[in-house]
Amino acid sequence: MKFLSLILFASYIQSTDYIDYPHPFHPTTSSSGMVVSQSALSSDIGVKILDMGGNAVDAAVAVGFSLATTLPRAGNIGGGGFMLIYLKDKDEVFYIDYRSKSPKNSSIEKLLGTKKIPDRNSKRWERVDYTYLASGVPGTVYGLLEAHKNFGKLDLKEIMKPVIEQAENGIIVSSDLNYVIEVTPQLKSDQESLSIYFKNGEPLKEFSTMKRPDLANTFREISKYGIKGFYEGAIAEKIVEAMNANDGLITYEDLKNYKSFFRMPIAINYKGHKVFTAAPPSGGGITLLTALNILNNINIKKYKSDSTKTYHFLAESLRRGHNNRSHFVGDPDYFDVPISELLSAKRTKELITSIDSNKASSIDQVIPYKPRKESKDTTHFSIIDKDGNAVSNTYTLGLSFGSGVTIPGTGILMNSQMNNFAYRYGDKTDIGRGASPGNKFEPGKKPMSTMAPTIIFDKDDKLFLVTGSPGGSDIPAAILRVITGVIDFNLDIGEATMLPRIHKDWPYEGLEHERAVSRDIVRRLKGMGHKTEYETTIGSTQSIHIVDGVINGFADLRRPNAGVSVQSN
Repeated sequence: MKFLSLILFASYIQSTDYIDYPHPFHPTTSSSGMVVSQSALSSDIGVKILDMGGNAVDAAVAVGFSLATTLPRAGNIGGGGFMLIYLKDKDEVFYIDYRSKSPKNSSIEKLLGTKKIPDRNSKRWERVDYTYLASGVPGTVYGLLEAHKNFGKLDLKEIMKPVIEQAENGIIVSSDLNYVIEVTPQLKSDQESLSIYFKNGEPLKEFSTMKRPDLANTFREISKYGIKGFYEGAIAEKIVEAMNANDGLITYEDLKNYKSFFRMPIAINYKGHKVFTAAPPSGGGITLLTALNILNNINIKKYKSDSTKTYHFLAESLRRGHNNRSHFVGDPDYFDVPISELLSAKRTKELITSIDSNKASSIDQVIPYKPRKESKDTTHFSIIDKDGNAVSNTYTLGLSFGSGVTIPGTGILMNSQMNNFAYRYGDKTDIGRGASPGNKFEPGKKPMSTMAPTIIFDKDDKLFLVTGSPGGSDIPAAILRVITGVIDFNLDIGEATMLPRIHKDWPYEGLEHERAVSRDIVRRLKGMGHKTEYETTIGSTQSIHIVDGVINGFADLRRPNAGVSVQSN
């Protein structure tokens, strides 16, 4: 009888279907609000603000400040960025440009120490990478507080309270934080940074606690006095004092006169979906929309998401997007960017004509309309609240930990954005962004950036996708892969995020690919004329995808410690 029971049980097991799933990258779902950022600790603070009754903008302010503690290599109050805001009741997308700008008294001679532009191999370029000269006037604090002033619900003091507590109490040092401190040499060159990120000459150990009392005090000044708490008064004076003592160029007037700007976002229709992203001085937005315009005319849906043809068309569209970016994009307050022409049907047709479906294009085939690489250590976060308002925000210090310079007594890491200008403008031996007329250096100007926070609406004009990525010039490639994964291949946001990525720039011939792109596909791409190059990871998208009213979030696994947090009510 016992033997019979075992037989019957085994028979039951065999008749029961095995429960399986299409892929291992499962989105987090919510019927309320959600925050997706590169730090789970900061995502939690954002959700805390939502639970307090704050909206997406309030949460964005908290996350933006919190990341200065949790992700110091990219989260910041000493840098700048771009923010898209969608307000459901107004049914409108707003764009805030809070990019860092060059000091008014800056000049090429002061920045590089010579009237003649030095050779690329010259150590003089380090002056705009790692010293006090490397920093543009920070825009982050102004941009976050401008968003709050216009669209926030909660009092600033309420928003800043958990941010201050986090900085004061400290965070546990992760293996990633320990590693990036260890491999960032400019931190050791600055005494203040050395005292924060090192102990006894060694990087802060994993599982130790990193407390930021000076940063907490700076947050208190901002909480109490708002914009003036950073751009005027004690904090501004400390920044200027440090600049004067170290041959920096930022003055009290530079800080006092800094302003962020509301600009019109740029948008196109992609296969029935309205795609909004950042306008110049972002070049990433132009790159992304150019690529999407091209793919509007190519049915990649008939190929698999990981087919050779798909990778080829992604590469060719990205290359032409970067071509547009490299020639006529810059600060719109200094340069008339021909946005409508760059994104026109005429220009798109011109670019498509040069694409061979079976062969990689050469540099000569991608004709311009009539380099120093950007740092990949940027960061992005996406937020939606229970009322359907959304924020897509990307900001940066430039290089990892920016210039490596921390203003004494403030905890403020300064940016290295002065290295983003085309100092070799006019030099015919330099092609691409290094010679871009739109991005030539000028005092008071904002350098071009590839940051491209993005918000997409579906065919019924309902909020569909909130996304963005760090990654320097890789940013459009990462976002493009997610968008096409969701729209063209009908993947969920987890699977679309983890699709293998490629990146192709202009004028460079190489096609970068992640290890996950199969060897067979790499071999076939080489056969088509692509000069393939291995790249560890490309971007790190933080995305929210709304499907049938359900909010789906996914934090890219390419960088550690990212996280999705969900509103509890």
